[in-house]
Amino acid sequence: MQAVVLAAGEGTRMRPLTENTPKPMLPVADRPLVAHTADTAIAAGAEELIFVVGYEADAVREFFGDSYGGVPVEFAVQEEQLGTADAVDAAREYLDGPFAVLNGDNLYDEASLSSLFDAAPSIAAYQVPDPSNYGVLSTDGDRVTAIIEKPADPPTELANAGAYVFPAEAREWLDVEMSERGEREITDVVTQVIEAYDVTAVEVDRWLDVGRPWELLEANEWKVGELDRRIDGDIRGDADLRGDVVVEAGAVIEPGVVIEGPALVRAGATVGPNAYVRGATALGEDTHVGHGVEIKNSVVMADSNVPHVSYVGDSVLGTDVNLGASTQVANLRHDGEPVKMTVKGDRVSTGRRKFGVVAGDGVRTAINTSLDAGVVLSAGATTTPGESVTRDR
Repeated sequence: MQAVVLAAGEGTRMRPLTENTPKPMLPVADRPLVAHTADTAIAAGAEELIFVVGYEADAVREFFGDSYGGVPVEFAVQEEQLGTADAVDAAREYLDGPFAVLNGDNLYDEASLSSLFDAAPSIAAYQVPDPSNYGVLSTDGDRVTAIIEKPADPPTELANAGAYVFPAEAREWLDVEMSERGEREITDVVTQVIEAYDVTAVEVDRWLDVGRPWELLEANEWKVGELDRRIDGDIRGDADLRGDVVVEAGAVIEPGVVIEGPALVRAGATVGPNAYVRGATALGEDTHVGHGVEIKNSVVMADSNVPHVSYVGDSVLGTDVNLGASTQVANLRHDGEPVKMTVKGDRVSTGRRKFGVVAGDGVRTAINTSLDAGVVLSAGATTTPGESVTRDR
């Protein structure tokens, strides 16, 4: 079966992390987000991958090349972001037989995706307590009868999890009309398939739609948490590595360091001396965590530095970030309410009691900077010595 992986979007809700990197290529544990989608698809039985690319397409092309995971790879270009049906339509010339459609920014467990492929034609469904904010599947037994967008009175608790297996005939049904919001919707294609075939709803055990920075943090918690202990790097002196810690070849852990797994230290990274890393933390390639620094449950992307006596908790740092000495990140509201963050101009709850900051590529903080919980620093932003930052910059 062919798998069409949608990876053309910029990911505006993920800004500033996507100012230089397409959302599907943001790091999740030891590989890009979309690579996890691709790996799961291959494990589930995909025999060819077709990536639909657009924004910063070369990053996707360079990573996957002509083949990936033992299967051939093709690339289709979506010239304008005109919806998911439009994206799949861009891949039409490569389609030959039944095909799956997967969002390149969604994570699925392997067993569920295998069940989805085996039940073709099929739609992935995920049970949620309040489905009114989703497309909801109406069903008769395990057969899908309709998809209803954000219903006030949901017919089931089954949210559309954005993964489909279509019959070969659906190749000719992709040219749907524009919706009211100006997009060509994949659900309009699904409706035609439901009318012509018995479509099975396949409940997935685990699913994550990674659209906002705190969901990228959650994705890393998932995938770093699946890593088995592996120590290939240079461990010096009395460094103490506890539990499922991965230290890649070329990484250096200096004396006095404590790392509590699950944690990932990628090639070229240096940690310590006398640093503390814990809580599903991923330190990217060529990062540096220095003396007296504590990193907790965070993603620190490639070439970034937290060198001196700082605390970073529940945060996402982009590439080439440098935190000045004694930079302190707040990650907790004392009123017990979830931390809020601004996404595309709106204040949104992260749903997390603990959430720190999001720093875009090239951010520089000065000595003794304090960063409030939920603050977003745009790419290239700076602070002044001793500054307390309570609003986005």
